[in-house]
Amino acid sequence: INHIVHNGGLYKRPFNEAFEETPMLVAVLTYVGYGVLTLFGYLRDFMRQWKIEKCQNATEREEQKDFVPLYQDFENFYNRNLYMRIRDSWNRPICSVPGAKVDMMERVSHDYNWTFTYTGRVIKDIINMGSYNYLGFAQNAGACQEAAAKVLSQYGAGVCSTRQEMGNLDKHEELEKLVARFLGVESAMAYGMGFATNSMNIPALVGKGCLILSDELNHASLVLGARLSGATIRIFKHNNMQSLEKLLKDAIVHGQPRTRRPWKKILILVEGIYSMEGSIVRLPEVIALKKKYKSYLYLDEAHSIGALGPSGRGVVEYFGLNPEDVDVMMGTFTKSFGAAGGYTGGKKELIDYLRTYSHSAVYATSMSPPVVEQIITSVKCIMGEDGTTVGRARVQQLAENTRYFRRRLKEMGFIIYGNEDSPVVPLMLYMPAKIGAFGREMLKRNIGVVVVGFPATPIIESRARFCLSAAHTKEMLDTALKEINEVGDLLQLKYSRRRLVPLLDRPFDETTYEETED
Repeated sequence: INHIVHNGGLYKRPFNEAFEETPMLVAVLTYVGYGVLTLFGYLRDFMRQWKIEKCQNATEREEQKDFVPLYQDFENFYNRNLYMRIRDSWNRPICSVPGAKVDMMERVSHDYNWTFTYTGRVIKDIINMGSYNYLGFAQNAGACQEAAAKVLSQYGAGVCSTRQEMGNLDKHEELEKLVARFLGVESAMAYGMGFATNSMNIPALVGKGCLILSDELNHASLVLGARLSGATIRIFKHNNMQSLEKLLKDAIVHGQPRTRRPWKKILILVEGIYSMEGSIVRLPEVIALKKKYKSYLYLDEAHSIGALGPSGRGVVEYFGLNPEDVDVMMGTFTKSFGAAGGYTGGKKELIDYLRTYSHSAVYATSMSPPVVEQIITSVKCIMGEDGTTVGRARVQQLAENTRYFRRRLKEMGFIIYGNEDSPVVPLMLYMPAKIGAFGREMLKRNIGVVVVGFPATPIIESRARFCLSAAHTKEMLDTALKEINEVGDLLQLKYSRRRLVPLLDRPFDETTYEETED
């Protein structure tokens, strides 16, 4: 389904997203593939039980056989018999800065991926298409590295205390004021871990008697935070405003179950860029619904801050909206800023409340000073406060790389999910055997990619996920595209029925589709 939305003036720019339907034959063959793997899995489990095949997975001891089994669920069956066959595609050890190119330690397995042995060889200069290094700040040279090294020599590496005790440094205060200015909000607060920013702050904001409306594809940290809060959770279809509005109407009309009292709060949880789909939230419509039904909005900008908008200020700037319309702006420093940690931004009353009641503020150790300095230097670079235009040039370069890479993959005939401006680019693989094959074939050609399967995606929607960076040169992208094209032909991955027509005179940002016979 290709969405081109203007929607009654809510959008100030075209909003193009594509989620091409899976061809029927591919879907059938994918189910057959998983069926065959499952049958062989049960056969191998039978052989392990009767000691015909060596059992290498964790099992209960003999004296625990009468206990409730710990290892009998489907996911463990999946890990033993499906994941283990392609485990070499994940957890690959790199031994360099995760920049545009990486060095990787070579490893081999002699027991079908149950264990690995390092050969001692290092594979050099692999083009890195998997790291969330959107603006190229993951580097061991330059202004950020020099500033972090200077702070390391002055403050040391650790703080050894929480912010409320002896761990509140002047650098932390400087960072929070800078982040608030960058976001255009009254106040902001920084945390040492991005995951905990969601999972520990949501329970501080809502509780029993409150309602959370969560997108079905929200990140695990948002899901965990919602569950820990004790609030009632209802799920709406991904980026589907009709589904969200129906839930809002029902919540207001019917109130809480049994008592029919009004909900204390209604909180909508969405992400800026969805990291598995490559889609961008329909923020203008979400804000319109939020205002109409008097609810609150929590926006997770982990992947969109720095990566979207003319000056890298995220999805709010991308749509030309007012930051005050978002009640809680959350994001992480782990991606565009090449550091670690997360932040929340909003009204001063909100941030003051979180400083007192958020578990990740009260109990967690303060952020490491060199990490804080890395963030400060990179944010100032993006804002142009370092006296250069390097930051803005990086944001622009990322946008150009994203559109070029997406367009070329579509021209080749791959099914590509997501928004045309999203630097997260999912390429659909579908079949289980092709997950491992794609990762291995790309590594043979010195391209490092991330392949994703169940449980991170639906079981039949396996994919390769490319993350673009401002550090990628056009030559690197062309090399990667050439190898992807070759592997796509080898593994027969070009499933798309809608081929982009490459026109030499076409403007850079326009798209032309031509229906082709399958």
